[in-house]
Amino acid sequence: MSAEAFEALVKIAGPVSRETFSRLQRFVALFQRWNAVTNLVAASTVEDLWARHILDSAQLAKLRPLSGRWVDLGSGGGFPGLVLAILGRETPGFRIDLVESNRKKAGFLQTASGELGLPAAIHGRRIEQVHEKIGQVDVVTSRALAPLSHLLALSEPWLTKGATALFHKGREYRREIEESSHLWHYHLIEHPSAVESQSVILEISRLDRAR
Repeated sequence: MSAEAFEALVKIAGPVSRETFSRLQRFVALFQRWNAVTNLVAASTVEDLWARHILDSAQLAKLRPLSGRWVDLGSGGGFPGLVLAILGRETPGFRIDLVESNRKKAGFLQTASGELGLPAAIHGRRIEQVHEKIGQVDVVTSRALAPLSHLLALSEPWLTKGATALFHKGREYRREIEESSHLWHYHLIEHPSAVESQSVILEISRLDRAR
């Protein structure tokens, strides 16, 4: 992959070692082999995989230090969970749990994590079934999984105990925020996406149910 790709990654995620970049390249090659026989992401987004998925996931590294315990909900093809695991691999103590109920996708996540030696644990179950097993985390992430109100419900056991959420959201995010306000109270910071002009990263903390 080109020097331009490396420069784009550093601009998005901050300082990145050549070893980390090389591991991301290996991940991309593995992803493409699996995606040829298993639909891990929408076919229309594969051609621009580096920007649409790798960089879009990597931008979270600038919003929150990759340290402590993270959980990624509905990890799919590894975005953002496996990308974050690669970026945080050299950070002592960093660990991320990836939750994906689709058996084939969970199989890919397990294979990629093992081959790349990542600090990741894969849970091939529904999110509601793994809260206790995973335990408390510092950060909850999710990308293209569910409307905000539902995401907050799925994340409630972690967010009400001090975790912070970083949720990728598209152009309809303001409507989702409005709809969620009838059910939830929370502190919100909107971070414009560094990749998609009409998208944002919603940073959510201090979650509580509306009374």
